[in-house]
Amino acid sequence: MAEVSAEARIGAPAEQVWARLTDFAGYGRWNVLHTGFPEGAPTALEPGATYRENMKLMGFPAEVTWTVAEFEPGLVLDVRGRGPMGVNIGNRYSLTPDGAATVVRIAGEFTGAAVSLMAGRLQESATAALNESLEKLAGLVAGGGGPDPAHTP
Repeated sequence: MAEVSAEARIGAPAEQVWARLTDFAGYGRWNVLHTGFPEGAPTALEPGATYRENMKLMGFPAEVTWTVAEFEPGLVLDVRGRGPMGVNIGNRYSLTPDGAATVVRIAGEFTGAAVSLMAGRLQESATAALNESLEKLAGLVAGGGGPDPAHTP
């Protein structure tokens, strides 16, 4: 298993961050792993809803079929996916209001036989991608600025 996480404090209210985080039409503007939705962007975010996403990780393209495991509007989006070579992926996006700002945390995990062969490299690559994604998300939410100085990788 490989576990990854990233966290950033974004200088905007949680509602504003959540709106950008769940705006799947603009998902590729901040999520550096995302390359497309082969069947269109998800339209329903509720437990049990499924959608397919094309991604690129460690330079390799992958298609993942996601299922929404938990959804609390404005607070949590937890998705579980199946990717190529029997790899299972989990991503949990959580928002915590912090005054006029919001702490955004992304926690991910990769499991499956193929993961054990490349766990270290996968953790390094995915962690870097999550941090870059949060920086881009912060810039979009702030209207082009960078992440809050309290950004913590």
